[in-house]
Amino acid sequence: MSQLFDAEGRVTPVTMVRAPFNTVLLVRTPERDGYAAIQVGMGERKAKRINKAQKTHFDDFGSFRYVREFRLKNGTDGVLARGERINAAVFAEGDMVKVSGISKAKGFQGVVKRHGFHGAPATHGTKHAHREPGSIGGGGGRAGGRVARGMKMGGRMGADRVTVKNLKIIKVDAAENLIAVSGAVPGRRGTLLEIRG
Repeated sequence: MSQLFDAEGRVTPVTMVRAPFNTVLLVRTPERDGYAAIQVGMGERKAKRINKAQKTHFDDFGSFRYVREFRLKNGTDGVLARGERINAAVFAEGDMVKVSGISKAKGFQGVVKRHGFHGAPATHGTKHAHREPGSIGGGGGRAGGRVARGMKMGGRMGADRVTVKNLKIIKVDAAENLIAVSGAVPGRRGTLLEIRG
């Protein structure tokens, strides 16, 4: 993350996102495939790690590390042809976007951190149980002597696909393939992100 200043001197916290070229690998049409979509490849991988089917599909465009497909709402009219490249210049300053990615993994966490439980009081005889979850039901109650499905308990936290909406693009540097997005985005440094208008 970083920060940028506008003409009035107001500061805006931003996340600097590197947006390397995406190459169009396939354009799906409703007539042939039943839906409209565009498939793009990005990044580089060792050529020996790509199987024959992928080599044929990638053609001479490169050895891509990531391949993703995006549905198109308005059909394939005006869509780039196979082999053409997309860069950061498709976005402009002031665009509102949503950013999706895999959030940071936090390992096994208790109910206080994972679900925001308050825990037990710090006084009135509480010993060694300040962050415990408390009763989980059981008995002859609502679940009939078993733990109800979906009960909030400790467990693995994070590493989920998260989408943050209504983020504003503050600056675009097409020469360096950098996009400055207002606020924070999901994931750690180096996470693969989807930026959609």
